[in-house]
Amino acid sequence: MGIFSRLFPSKPLFINEEQQRIVAAIRAAEKRTSGEIRVFIESRCSYVDAVDRAAEIFFGLKMDKTEDRNGVLLYIAMKDHQLAIFGDKGIHEKVGTDFWNHEVKHILKEFSQHHYADGIVTIVTEIGEALVTHFPYEHEDRNELPDDIVFGK
Repeated sequence: MGIFSRLFPSKPLFINEEQQRIVAAIRAAEKRTSGEIRVFIESRCSYVDAVDRAAEIFFGLKMDKTEDRNGVLLYIAMKDHQLAIFGDKGIHEKVGTDFWNHEVKHILKEFSQHHYADGIVTIVTEIGEALVTHFPYEHEDRNELPDDIVFGK
């Protein structure tokens, strides 16, 4: 075992079961809405403000291309202890800043108790409920974006 083994632990951030639970929560939420939810997790935030980084990722993942402009990105920088929720124009106009701030406070409470996967599942579910309220599923809706977790550096 070399020095690099200690610097970069081999233990993944989430075990496979936790990743599956998060993806299942995304799929369950999206079955009831035309909205799209993505989760992006990386170690470090390269910006001072996590919202700026979330916006960069949001547009980089082409989440602004959904038909109803109702994509939502949950951005988490684990080692920097930063997170942001970035909602596209369509959903933001419906729920407003207070909703996003409430969700951030809620997930921070979960994270403070080291309930990372549970916190993400809870927030994805709550965001899904907001999307269902304002963008309910219609028979012609399709899944416009992948449901998998995106892991950055």
